[in-house]
Amino acid sequence: MKNLPIGVQSFEKLRSEGLLYVDKTKEILQLTSSYMIFLSRPRRFGKSLLVSTLGELYKGNKLLFEGLYIYDKWDWTQQYPVIRLDWTNIEHNSGEKVERDMSDTLQSIAATNKIALTRQYASSLFSELIESLHQKTGKKVVVLIDEYDSPILDSVGKPEAEGVREFLQSFYKRLKATDDHLKFVFMTGITKVAKVSIFSALNNLKDITLDESYATICGYTQEELERDFSEYIDNTAVRLEMTREDLLVNIRKWYDGYSWDGKTSVYNPFSTLPFFSNSEFSNYWFETGTPTFLINRLKKHGLAKTVLEPVIAASSAFDSYDPEALDDVPLLFQTGYLTVKNKQRVGISSQYTLEVPNMEVKESLMEHLLSAYTNYPRSTMSVLGREMLQQILAFDEDGFTNNMRLMLAGVPYTLKPSKAKNKAKAEAENLENEARYHIIFQLWMTMLGFNIQSEKITNRGRMDAVLLQDGVAIVVELKYHAKKKLKTLLKQAIAQIYDKRYYEQFLDRKVILLGIAFSGKDVGCRIECRNLGM
Repeated sequence: MKNLPIGVQSFEKLRSEGLLYVDKTKEILQLTSSYMIFLSRPRRFGKSLLVSTLGELYKGNKLLFEGLYIYDKWDWTQQYPVIRLDWTNIEHNSGEKVERDMSDTLQSIAATNKIALTRQYASSLFSELIESLHQKTGKKVVVLIDEYDSPILDSVGKPEAEGVREFLQSFYKRLKATDDHLKFVFMTGITKVAKVSIFSALNNLKDITLDESYATICGYTQEELERDFSEYIDNTAVRLEMTREDLLVNIRKWYDGYSWDGKTSVYNPFSTLPFFSNSEFSNYWFETGTPTFLINRLKKHGLAKTVLEPVIAASSAFDSYDPEALDDVPLLFQTGYLTVKNKQRVGISSQYTLEVPNMEVKESLMEHLLSAYTNYPRSTMSVLGREMLQQILAFDEDGFTNNMRLMLAGVPYTLKPSKAKNKAKAEAENLENEARYHIIFQLWMTMLGFNIQSEKITNRGRMDAVLLQDGVAIVVELKYHAKKKLKTLLKQAIAQIYDKRYYEQFLDRKVILLGIAFSGKDVGCRIECRNLGM
């Protein structure tokens, strides 16, 4: 059984040490038929390994590819000079620092190839290096740029942003100026950034981010997982005391689900590899760098529903972005918190349905967001939540109410207690506060693994939510009012469920009615089975 390549981004190291490699060279061979390519994928999704593989391919390191799809289909007699730049290794705290560090990097590459560069600035050195390599070897140059947008994203909102951006505009223009000397150019990043001339200057740059031909070039398909990780699957099933079939179902639920064409989904390598190493379901990818600003942004803009329910986006949402004014849906898509679940034609354009990809991302997002809304410690959030689930199923109204009070202890000061004398304005504030409590409840139930359908429309009206699990449906109605009594609100909540017959479509399973009421800063609940006599 081959060792897992955890943390390995070097194709040479992976292959020379006999580590497990999922063969992507069929897609890579197709990729090389183009000339200048851009690929966007979320952080830690295999982009650097892909860049490294391309580098070894064009250098002609044949032995590294023995046994792979491309081995007998590539012309190994042709070897090309390769310039590989990884922006995560270039200091870019300011325009001056990025200029100096990139100049040193280019000089180092030149020295390795026994070339003396004479020009002064990094952008000029870039051109000179490309031209000199072509002249010395007689072969056109391959340029591989990893995380091209790292300097831009790291400097967003900082004083040095403009200087960094100006440097990059000058630097990337050199690719067009040296076009006659280039064999192949491949660039990766997280975002497709506007205000940097790369996408306007390089008008022949092909963006394959949403191209279905390359939907699986990063990540593992179901077939690849079951084929290449077969021994690990069997061993993990034994350790976790599960059948192979049950284990595969759970792995798929936790780590599969990323898609860029709405047809084929892939597993996140950064989560899948440590899972097989540890034999433990955990939030590996999410916990390695989920930005606090993203969680705060979702809360501040009231965008929690964006990650709770499907989002419809036009193809224009995936065009280039202004890093200083990122729209929320494209931001969530590019960073990997939303993915394409469906793509369809609407007229002459494409329309995309975006959703959270899998349980790892969903559970973690819910936990972080809920903690942000309630100020409740994340370390005890899931424990308390599961206790509340058991209380619903056991019809423990007192226990559920007490835990709701604990959960909401940090919330009231963020709400807007109604001071309005105008009746219409007071009612509007009541509705706004009810909506906030509704979001908090949705987050909690989603985190518990419920398939929550919010504001589901029936032929009699719109229910607040229904929570679905195997064999049970919990129909929920929430009420908020700054002054009305809890008993009155709870009676209204349960009565509305009965009056509108929200439960009718779930009669194939056990139905529980859950009324939750917020009266000012107090909370209460009413839990009961559907009464067939009503």
